[in-house]
Amino acid sequence: MKITFLGTGTSQGVPVIACNCNTCLSNDSKDKRLRASVLISIGNKNILIDSGPDFRYQMLRAKVQSLDAILFTHEHKDHTGGLDDVRAYNWVTKQSMEVYAEYRVLEALKVEYAYCFAPNPYPGIPKINLNTITENPFNLLDIEVIPIRGMHLKLPVLGYRIGDFAYLTDFNFISEEEKKKLTNLQVLVVNGVRKEKHISHYSLPEAIALIEEIKPHKGYITHISHYLGLHAIENREFPHNISLAYDMQELEI
Repeated sequence: MKITFLGTGTSQGVPVIACNCNTCLSNDSKDKRLRASVLISIGNKNILIDSGPDFRYQMLRAKVQSLDAILFTHEHKDHTGGLDDVRAYNWVTKQSMEVYAEYRVLEALKVEYAYCFAPNPYPGIPKINLNTITENPFNLLDIEVIPIRGMHLKLPVLGYRIGDFAYLTDFNFISEEEKKKLTNLQVLVVNGVRKEKHISHYSLPEAIALIEEIKPHKGYITHISHYLGLHAIENREFPHNISLAYDMQELEI
């Protein structure tokens, strides 16, 4: 299984106008963070978690020639805003894109992309097949996917475990019962938006504490705001088995 971090950033804390902080002005490519998304490649199958507004560029940058399914964590625009661009994959495969999310999220997608689900759709619009999931494990392309329930302040969100890999973003709470789904992991990815406490996201210390509690072989921090600072500097302070993820980083599990 190959994991590609297509994006490790966040809209959180990003000003409307151009930012002149050290992170945003950095020449280090590891400080250039597009909205958080990850690609899971198993054999010849590609599964995406979240298609934010940077989706099109992320897929072009990573040269992703095929995409079989998209899992959504929740309905916020920074995680769903690029869904329209699946039309390129529709054109290549002549098939609808398989989208998986819980009922509430699918209903939000129907509103946001109403033209895709109209009775008489306009020619050339994205073709999307919606699949409703719950907190129960399900089969996707003969691959078991285990949803992980968390909270994003008051909004329920889902993380996912596939094999020995788990991805949690936009969490600021996970129950003890859900943590039991995260045992014996090779890689755990957790959001850590900044060092200071945040109302709806794990802070960096909270993300590190969760990784240390779960004890995966390796932990990575994603959904990183520019407030967290420079990759080269901040990464020095991490425990030996925890790192900041960066865009286009690839892992083999």
